[in-house]
Amino acid sequence: MNLGFIGTGRITESVIRGICTSNIKFKKIFISSRSHKRSLKLKKDFKKIIVLKNNQEIIDKSDWVFLGITPEVGKKIIGKFKFKPNQVLISFISTITLTQLKKMIKSKITIVRAIPLPPISLKKGPIPICPPNLKVKKFFDKIGSTIEIKNEKFSINFWTTSGMMASYYAMLKVMSEWLIKKGVKRQDSQKYITSLFLALSEDAVLNSKKDLKILVDDSQTPKGLNEQGLKELMKKGFYKSVINTLNSIHKRLNK
Repeated sequence: MNLGFIGTGRITESVIRGICTSNIKFKKIFISSRSHKRSLKLKKDFKKIIVLKNNQEIIDKSDWVFLGITPEVGKKIIGKFKFKPNQVLISFISTITLTQLKKMIKSKITIVRAIPLPPISLKKGPIPICPPNLKVKKFFDKIGSTIEIKNEKFSINFWTTSGMMASYYAMLKVMSEWLIKKGVKRQDSQKYITSLFLALSEDAVLNSKKDLKILVDDSQTPKGLNEQGLKELMKKGFYKSVINTLNSIHKRLNK
């Protein structure tokens, strides 16, 4: 099986690195020369990668085609592509729906939307797909944990929460910079903060069958530091702001 990637941003790179370090069987991976430095680095790191300048050539040579382009670019170029009936198209595009993709493509091919995130390069993290597809599920299960979603409107909820990734990294950055200003070396600061939240996330995953409120409650002691931190953030509307932001992203995705 040959795989083709149109668009070579960070998500595409992460998926490719996950594939190339997994036991997924494939012959070649064809990628676009867009994001030139990233494309060349991938070609250098993995022998089975071939960089092509022409997107249609990528489609012609591939059994599965992955779209890792922005919605704006997608609306301009997807309708120009020609697909073969037996191909599988997997779209990473956040704001182009299945219905819109089908209208753009016109050919009767298998189309699946997926939401991979950067940790897929480490073969970690959830990958929601819509609609359910057994072959696509088995594929992504080798580089993460696939979640099949039948209803596309329901899948928008997952797209919404994935839009908080940069916000999460920004929070880590803020805390790390605070430590640096207090005299901690950047390397030590960033290692501490990222390791701390990795450990907390792993603990949360292990306890994910429970109500997360239990973790919130158990991490506080009366008049303790965590109680103070939580109360102050709640008083300042931090968590209401998170909900408002989620609602705003959700509204955008529903347009």
